Amino acid sequence: MAETQVMQLLLNYPQLEVIEKNIIQAYEMMCRCYEGKNKVLLCGNGGSAADCEHIVGELMKVFWVKRRLPEREEEKLRKCGADSAMLENIVEALPAISLTSHVSFLTAFCNDNSAEEMFAQQLYVLGNPGDVLWAISTSGNSANVINAAIVARAKGIKVIGMTGASGGKLAEYSDVLMNVPSEITARIQEMHVPIYHTICAMLEGHFFAREESA
Repeated sequence: MAETQVMQLLLNYPQLEVIEKNIIQAYEMMCRCYEGKNKVLLCGNGGSAADCEHIVGELMKVFWVKRRLPEREEEKLRKCGADSAMLENIVEALPAISLTSHVSFLTAFCNDNSAEEMFAQQLYVLGNPGDVLWAISTSGNSANVINAAIVARAKGIKVIGMTGASGGKLAEYSDVLMNVPSEITARIQEMHVPIYHTICAMLEGHFFAREESA
């Protein structure tokens, strides 16, 4: 299934063939993360912050594949008062946290400390060895994203960088770099969306499609 989805991505966006291996490596890194019961944390600015939120939405709820809770988990919820409607709507998910989402923290930290460390601080507190940081920067030079990657390296957290063609400074701190072939911000962002949609679909298929067919 994963190979088919990558092939479809490249059919629709042939310019991404130059980073095909990188996309597959990012997917495999996230598979290992989730198989180890870890989580993915994401950061970016502006449109990339919106992408972080978007990715979390695809991972934390149904994307393409119907997901069901294991029977043992459903039984636990029933014993605590969950009705059938609740059990229908709560589904299995892949843990993901957007570090762009905590508005009260972000505004307080930027006001009291520095915007350049606002993601680094959260990653230092929330990240654990085995987690993955998905760092998005069209230029690859966003200081707050790079600082988060530095903390990730110190804490044993793998980094997936998603940038434009040059990769910028973020390339130095990325274990896998998905640097799409453009230097124009809008074009970079347009290519980022189908890449992360494909990765999320592959992850969902890997972890949940077998449950659906069982």
